[in-house]
Amino acid sequence: MSTIVIIDYGMGNLHSAAKAVARAVENATVIISNNPSEIKKADRVVFPGVGAMRDCMAGLQELELIDVIHQVSKEKPFLAVCVGMQALMKSSEENNGVNCLGMFEGSVRYFGDSLTDAKTQERLKIPHMGWNQVQQTLKHPLWEGIEDNSRFYFVHSYYVDAADKSLVAGSTDYGVNFAASIAKENIFAVQFHPEKSHKAGLTLLANFARWNGDDRVC
Repeated sequence: MSTIVIIDYGMGNLHSAAKAVARAVENATVIISNNPSEIKKADRVVFPGVGAMRDCMAGLQELELIDVIHQVSKEKPFLAVCVGMQALMKSSEENNGVNCLGMFEGSVRYFGDSLTDAKTQERLKIPHMGWNQVQQTLKHPLWEGIEDNSRFYFVHSYYVDAADKSLVAGSTDYGVNFAASIAKENIFAVQFHPEKSHKAGLTLLANFARWNGDDRVC
């Protein structure tokens, strides 16, 4: 039986995420933990997050989890969600500028206060909250069984701008075209919340539980 650890560093209600993973996954033990040893022993790791980037990085620093995340993200299937995805980048514009984990070149940018729909020219609300389509721009095992342009649930005011566009596995339009997902080797990261995205989200979590970390199509 495999073990999936959801990293707890004080950012958000992790119990809903744990319940969604447990619902989607058969024959797996789902644990919420901030214990470095427990995280390192897991077969798969989920790095979630909601809230401000400054608090995210402060929580990781306080719990001495930064080196742990760098290590496990190189060794086993690793899924980053929402602020977890943003934290993988080099920096964020949030909170007047925050240095992030620097695992990928690029930055996290603010949508802006005057965001408009390109077609209708209507003003768009910030945060981007609700359902939106994700165009699959890379073939990947975690998209298996999920139709292209399926809708996922988003809640965010900042978005990832990856320097290497070949990393973008899924994109979404909300005033700008932004990375809804990035992928490299054993890392898959999403801006949306799979645990709130009904069938498509549960399918992605089930795929993650079966994934061996190979980014080629199964």
